[in-house]
Amino acid sequence: MTRIGRRLRGWTNGVLDLPQDLLQEMPRITLIGNKELYIENHRGVLHFSSGQLKLALAKGSLEITGEDLVIRNILGQELAVEGIIGEIKYKESEGKS
Repeated sequence: MTRIGRRLRGWTNGVLDLPQDLLQEMPRITLIGNKELYIENHRGVLHFSSGQLKLALAKGSLEITGEDLVIRNILGQELAVEGIIGEIKYKESEGKS
């Protein structure tokens, strides 16, 4: 991102008081117990099995492991997963800031 773009994004955040996930393309993750997981702002499914889900993000990937995982819903950049959620890992891309 250009220097002007970063400054404009920072100014916009300060003036409009918008959530960071909207301005910086961060994922929003909501976990309900260890049974339901909602993810917003993803860039697509890279891998899915009943034991693992891997999602592309704007600046990396998200790996979810567990048992009996089922994708219940995909709407645009929103995804709902059910099953026994064991672990959630955020992996940032190398070389991106």
